[in-house]
Amino acid sequence: MTTRIATALALLGAVFILYIGLSYLIAPETTATGFGLPEWPTGDAVAFMNLKGVRDTVSGIAILALLAARQRYALGILTLVIALIPIGDMITVLSWNGSPAAAFGIHGVTAVLVALTGTLLLREHKTAATPQSALANS
Repeated sequence: MTTRIATALALLGAVFILYIGLSYLIAPETTATGFGLPEWPTGDAVAFMNLKGVRDTVSGIAILALLAARQRYALGILTLVIALIPIGDMITVLSWNGSPAAAFGIHGVTAVLVALTGTLLLREHKTAATPQSALANS
């Protein structure tokens, strides 16, 4: 059951972040307003939206690549590391007088779900690595 939940969360997270990343690359002017900051860059500074789009798209591809390669332990480690991205986004929104609702409701919740996914993946690895005889003697 843990394996199915972890797989579903990883797939859902990958699809979600791919959608967000591609949205920032294709239509940053409409996507950016949901991030939670009070103002958006204009002129040449709009290129920073492409940076976010590339970052998010690559994150989603990395998750899918490790799922496809059946590298679940590595995926668990990666998702725990990736959970730092929405934490950084949350801190950025709060530091620049952005919306606390967006900071916690979007970025904070995302960080928790991504960390939960990583924890489940690592937990399933630990459970699989524990010999059955050791479990019986516990």
